[in-house]
Order: sequence, then structure tokens, then C-alpha cells
Amino acid sequence: MPLDPDAFRHHPGLIGKIRDPEDSFFRTMVPADLEAETLRRGGEPIALYTDEEREAMRHATLAPHYGEDIWVFAYGSLMWDPAIYFAELRRATLPGYHRSFCLVDRSGARGTADAPGAMAGLGQGGSCEGLVFRVPAACAEQETEVIWRREMVAPCYHAVFAPVDTAQGVVQALCFVADPQAEMIEADLPHAERVRYLATGEGFLGTSREYLENVIAGCRELGIDDPDLDALLAEVDAWPSPAQVATQD
Repeated sequence: MPLDPDAFRHHPGLIGKIRDPEDSFFRTMVPADLEAETLRRGGEPIALYTDEEREAMRHATLAPHYGEDIWVFAYGSLMWDPAIYFAELRRATLPGYHRSFCLVDRSGARGTADAPGAMAGLGQGGSCEGLVFRVPAACAEQETEVIWRREMVAPCYHAVFAPVDTAQGVVQALCFVADPQAEMIEADLPHAERVRYLATGEGFLGTSREYLENVIAGCRELGIDDPDLDALLAEVDAWPSPAQVATQD
């Protein structure tokens, strides 16, 4: 079932730039399949949430909003590949968090124990440009289950509701923010290490550099402005710099 064009009424230029949910890998993705693929390729075991744990967290988070439409904030691949059906789309700014490559992968997806990779999370401070999707109350149970299977695979994020600014007004949106206590989140990772991880990390989902490039391309396609991403890619492509080589020696 294709997305309803009326969902794009605020931003008709984004029609055709958001993947149909039925064409998304994440629509039916099962977390255990990711673990099996990781182990098959010799990666480190992943401490996954059980289905029961994941569902308990989902119901606890959504309980105060039962019977309401649910807004979901997107800052990475969720923007162009949300895997959910929505009734409204808006450009949005989330204050208090920024797009940060603080999720360190050593399990084999985009990095290994010997050559870690990095992916994006929402770090504390600043602000983040993205999109919000409104999921109607009538299908919130089904669509949020899809989101939780995708975002809450393992301990990495806290699911919180936070105020998000849009041109049509402020909405309370579901946001998956980095948990600084989680093993895979390294909020204080030195910038030089982050650059190295993005430059050298590789796994069965591809390289960390490709991931960064995809985020930049997705933001550009959707009209999301984040000049820090372009600057980061330039550093990644220049790695190792003479100073980094000297440090390693």
C-alpha cells in the first residue's frame, strides 16, 4: 500500500523521496536475524533485548499516550526509510540533542573488535534538524511495534517524548536518544578516534564511511541542512593526516 500523498501536504516536494514501508527491510526485520548474521560472520555476540523486554519498554513508554496519535522524530535513515505508515510529515528541529556519531560498532555490522565502526545517535546538547512523522492512534500499536524492533534491538537508546519545533507548531515526539551508560555508546569518544572509526570500520552492512555518506545524501535529498556532516566526511576522507600518523608512531 503506497503512502497517502496527503501525508506530504506540508512538504509535497518530499513525495517519492520516502521509501514505501512495504519495500523497507526494517518493516519485517527480526533482531535475532541480525545476531545470527553477526555470529555467522565471526562477529562478537550482541546483548539483545528479548522480545518480552522490548515490548515491556514499548508499553511503558507509550502508556501515557494511549489512544493518541504518536509523533516520531527521525534524524538518520529513519527519515527516508521509516518503515512505518504515517498520516503527516513535517520538517522539525529537536532542541537539546544533536546528531552525533557516538554509537560504536564492534559486532561486525559496520565495524569489528579490531577495527570499530561508528554510526549516528542523538547526543546531549545543541539541536538536530530532522523530520517528524505522525502515526494515527488507530494504527499506533502496529507501527510502534515496528519502530521498537528497529531502534531497540540492544541497549543503546532511551525512548523519550520531547518537544519538537515545526513550522506548524510544537509537538511532543517520540525520540530515541543515546544512552551514555550503554556499552555501545561512547559519548566522550575523542574526535580523532571517531574519524578513524568512520574511515576504517567495515562489516556485513558495509563500511562506516558509506553509512556517513548515506546520511549526508539522505539529508541533502530531504533538504536537511547539517554542515557538520560535510566537514566530518572531509576529515574521514583525509584520514590519516600527517598529525595522526605521527601520533600512531
